[in-house]
Amino acid sequence: MRIVLLGAPGSGKGTQATRLKTELGIAHISTGDLLRAAVKAGTPLGLRAKAVMDAGQLVSDEIVLAMLEERLEQPDTHAGFILDGYPRNLAQADALDRLLKRIGQPLDAVLKLNVPDADIIKRTEIRFKAEGRADDDPETVRRRLQVYAQQTAPVADYYSQRGLLTEVDGVGAIEEIFTRLMAALKSRSTAAV
Repeated sequence: MRIVLLGAPGSGKGTQATRLKTELGIAHISTGDLLRAAVKAGTPLGLRAKAVMDAGQLVSDEIVLAMLEERLEQPDTHAGFILDGYPRNLAQADALDRLLKRIGQPLDAVLKLNVPDADIIKRTEIRFKAEGRADDDPETVRRRLQVYAQQTAPVADYYSQRGLLTEVDGVGAIEEIFTRLMAALKSRSTAAV
């Protein structure tokens, strides 16, 4: 199964992707993790990304997509994968679709965790106090939610128009949300048969 997991920052994508990986036996791919690993390993793409980051700029979609393509060539992705936090905008969604079509691994499902902004702010404030993560600072979270609404939220419409999107209530206990995600995947796979 090939899945994209969408949701606002702090919606629980990483937590749920880890659980889905274990349950489904497929690879969990976070583009942020890919980028950090490539830079640390000093790969050719990692060196290109590092030069861009060292200049204080954002890594281009072209570099991220190339890293993703390299990752999708690894044997553990052949049974399927979960993309966590990617694509983040319409251009990335279109480029991803073209890449997956070219390598013969089209998406099976796009799951979007719906969590109200107020709940996200509460969640991240708790995590900020407990862990001190800079990206969980309440003001930072509010800015990230605005960027998400402008750039990433339209990606859900993109996948909805292609019949791939299932929206899932992301409020509640971690296990409840996971059960909803699994039910959504089961519903999609039986509908596809």
